[in-house]
Amino acid sequence: QVQLVESGGGLVQAGGSLRLSCAVSGSTFSMSIMGWYRQVPGKQRELVATITNTARTNYADSVKGRFTISRDNAKNTVSLQMNSLKPEDTAVYYCNGGRWLHLPSEYWGQGTQVTVSS
Repeated sequence: QVQLVESGGGLVQAGGSLRLSCAVSGSTFSMSIMGWYRQVPGKQRELVATITNTARTNYADSVKGRFTISRDNAKNTVSLQMNSLKPEDTAVYYCNGGRWLHLPSEYWGQGTQVTVSS
């Protein structure tokens, strides 16, 4: 059974940094694409960043220049370095991985809370 487990969330002041990590286990196939989504109560889950297995990245306009997504294919992990955090970045962040080059897939992590105080 495929499992994605996030870690690294927490409380940080505006302007600070956090690094999220997501570890994939139980998969018999590699994830062609992995991504991070975020969701605040009452709103739809939104895509933050994606990275393919060839390291092609894509970012939401709201995080470009501040967030960096990376992955370690050997360790089956994906990370999200978040710098210059803003209160509007507060959300539950979810990791998602896709066998094919399409997200979202059915493989989600449980989510990790990121809270940015002003």
